[in-house]
Amino acid sequence: MNLNAYGYGPPHARRWILVDVGVTFGGLDTPGIDLICADPDFLIGEHIDAIFLTHAHEDHIGAVGLLYPRLKTKAPIYATPFTTELVRSKMIERGVDARWLKPVALGGTVAAGPFTVTYITLTHSIPEPNALAIDTPAGMILHTGDWKIDPDPQIGGPTDIKGLTALGDRGVLAMVCDSTNVFEEGESGSEESVKQGLIDLIAEQTQAVAVTTFASNVARVKSIIEAAEQAGRSVCLVGRSMHRITDAAKAVGILPRTLEFIDESEAKSLPAENILYLCTGSQGETRAALGRISRNDHRNVSLGEGDCVIFSSRIIPGNEREIFAMQNALADQGVRIITPRMVKEPIHVSGHPCRGELQKMYQWVRPEIAVPVHGERRHIMEHAAYAKSLQIPQAVAPRNGSLVRLAPGPAEIIDLVPAGRLLLDGKILVPEGAQGLNERRKLSENGLVLASVVIDEAGDVIDGPVVVVRGFSESDGRLADESLDNLDEAADAAVRKMKRKTRLDDDMVEREIGRALRKACEATFGRRPMIDVTVLRS
Repeated sequence: MNLNAYGYGPPHARRWILVDVGVTFGGLDTPGIDLICADPDFLIGEHIDAIFLTHAHEDHIGAVGLLYPRLKTKAPIYATPFTTELVRSKMIERGVDARWLKPVALGGTVAAGPFTVTYITLTHSIPEPNALAIDTPAGMILHTGDWKIDPDPQIGGPTDIKGLTALGDRGVLAMVCDSTNVFEEGESGSEESVKQGLIDLIAEQTQAVAVTTFASNVARVKSIIEAAEQAGRSVCLVGRSMHRITDAAKAVGILPRTLEFIDESEAKSLPAENILYLCTGSQGETRAALGRISRNDHRNVSLGEGDCVIFSSRIIPGNEREIFAMQNALADQGVRIITPRMVKEPIHVSGHPCRGELQKMYQWVRPEIAVPVHGERRHIMEHAAYAKSLQIPQAVAPRNGSLVRLAPGPAEIIDLVPAGRLLLDGKILVPEGAQGLNERRKLSENGLVLASVVIDEAGDVIDGPVVVVRGFSESDGRLADESLDNLDEAADAAVRKMKRKTRLDDDMVEREIGRALRKACEATFGRRPMIDVTVLRS
């Protein structure tokens, strides 16, 4: 969920530009939450001259539609054509005026207040990845975004080495750089090698083939299509993201506008050896295409004995459980699973720079200051140390919220600003500590007990207490009546012990019943559930 802010000038008159506004995704610790983004509270009310987007991955653009209205700005949003195409649909989907979105040509330059920003072509696992050369009166900053060095990226031009070297000759104050693969020696590999690996592997298959990859990797998608064509297979796109990304790529000319796919209903009528399904869901996402296929609940696509699924992707840390569960479900259906580790030729390469590529980038750019970003803490620290080993004079290892002074004087972290998270709960953005989310976690872990009692104006019990539980079970899988009797008796005893006058106080009644139920639940079930008591008056 990248969100970077560059400021120039004294605090009372500081001007800002933002770089990328991304999302991350909810997990088991955030039940009911799909998207999470940075909280931009620190920037609300500040003078924001422009927003620049480096490329179209969700962790760099996914929160534009969510956060743009919250920033209370009319700053233009700049992006290259492919990124613009995808962001526009996101803004419209969120009901945000897309007129503030401004396309920039590859290599284009934009003036925004005291900043002059030039797009520098790089390579990555998506079309049109860019570094930003941010020129200010205090010096030049190169913000790399996500990148790698791919001499033959299949789509788009190679890394603009000449442009990067020219920046280094001119003088770069600081480079803010991707740290994802800093622990990996050598280089990440080229999409050209993956293309040949896929051609060879798909040609060997004799029945239906499904390939899953990140939909945003259009170069990979193109290679899979070419491999299918060489093997005499028609391609069927399965999954909404596959259609959305390929439509955007065709709209801006990255893929041929004449490129056609067969739809899911047609694919069912083809012989198995003549079909290739290109699927979303490489990370085990429950609602993605491959997840549905693995559970046999996709309305049009099914796989069976002798078919194969090729994973042209890596396992993102944290997704292991979901991916392995999906692969096992497919294996139960007789489907053969092929992953990058199982074949000699590469069928996946990373989109991020390894140490050899980082070394080249530092040799070209020669910054005074290294500012590692885009990684966990251990990546940031290792990158800072590696930069120093490459004779970079200064290195700063920021955390989320670090306010880093780059000039004048030595680079250092001078403050920590609010840098929380906002979670998309349905249609509402809420802070990460919101009461409803904490209650939801407790409900998911310990269940719910509801109790109601009717008491008249004299303090006599007219009905109840009635106790209802949710999320409880016992060793045989059912909830025995005698277990609930313990809770009923505890609630009843709590009310009977109270004086008639005390029963006239709703808060006291709720407190005493709640306390009694809490003790009974712990004694009977060994749990401390959420308890809600309602007092009705007659």
